[in-house]
Amino acid sequence: MSTSDRSLTPDVTAIIKATVPALEAHGLAITTEMYHRLLADPAISELFDPTHQSKGTQPRALAMAVLAYAKNIDNLGVMGSAVERIAQKHVSLEILPEHYPHVATALLGAIQHVLGAAATPAILDAWGRAYWALADILMGREHQLYDVSTHAEGGWTGWRTFRIVQAIPLCENVTTLELRPTDGKPVIKAVPGQYVGVDLDIPDHGRTRRNYSITSRPNHDSYTISVRHVQDGTVSSWLNSQSCEGHEVRLSPPAGNFILPEHFDTSVAFVFAGIGATSMIGMIEDLAARPQAPAVSIVQIAHSRETAPFATRLAEIVRNSGGRITLDTRLTSIDGRPDAEWIATRIPHSATIYLCGPVGFMRDTIQGLSKTGIPADHLRYETFGPDTGVTD
Repeated sequence: MSTSDRSLTPDVTAIIKATVPALEAHGLAITTEMYHRLLADPAISELFDPTHQSKGTQPRALAMAVLAYAKNIDNLGVMGSAVERIAQKHVSLEILPEHYPHVATALLGAIQHVLGAAATPAILDAWGRAYWALADILMGREHQLYDVSTHAEGGWTGWRTFRIVQAIPLCENVTTLELRPTDGKPVIKAVPGQYVGVDLDIPDHGRTRRNYSITSRPNHDSYTISVRHVQDGTVSSWLNSQSCEGHEVRLSPPAGNFILPEHFDTSVAFVFAGIGATSMIGMIEDLAARPQAPAVSIVQIAHSRETAPFATRLAEIVRNSGGRITLDTRLTSIDGRPDAEWIATRIPHSATIYLCGPVGFMRDTIQGLSKTGIPADHLRYETFGPDTGVTD
């Protein structure tokens, strides 16, 4: 399809919107078939986390994204935050322009396979145009992000080799890994809240890729990531063992837009469950170090004290804050899982609220907080893996 064929004309947008009922009924079947086709190519399959495929979260997230795109095809401005999140994720996994045609072929083939005769030439042509219109937006933004990383101090292009120099237990089920570049040169000073793409070649398993939040303070020497051990998880088991020390991994430059603004007009609250703490700890430390920072409320939810990440660091931050930062810890093994009403009693309703944790927790919390009178536009959230719609 040529560039001139990618325009979203009124006829094209009308056809796309007319397919919304079909996407509501068959969207998951279409995206599942699309990934089946994509993953048949080994060069493409290594770009994806097999866990998200086996659990169905990746196809489900894409089905929701495709449906949202179809519903808003004539008002793409409302898709801005979603597009930015996708672009950031793409650059962390080194998605390149040459990957996009593979996805187009798989998507259109899946639409035709699932819908059969209902996938008329006009519908397939409209979806081809719609796909490439969005792809052009994503590739343009990704080009900008790649360019920024390349020219930043300590920056690089593509994958860069790092060594796991230390694997230190953080709490009962989490290990912090220190990663240093093998070339000894500086690295990009990450913004608190960002993550890195990690390309691993695990002994007796093979190559795979993951994203992990950066948990070290910003510096030009190294990064740390903190990884929760998942039962039967090959990658997390290896990273939580001492045997990973000394091994080389490859990192993409820091990415992600779940970060703090330069200035705040409100107080700030952080609400996280379990390993969701990894995306928050850097932002909390950043605010603790700002002389003119607003008041900060922290709600940490963990199974037990032994499994609460960064408990010592958080206690020290609170102790040194002069009362500006408060911390409430909820241990679910003792007090059970909190509901949104309990959380709302621990944070100012006027605060800007940052959320991270399991998808079910965030869905219940976001929906529940809105019922307590907290404005939806005060909520910021980060999902680990595909976004399966925590606000739906």
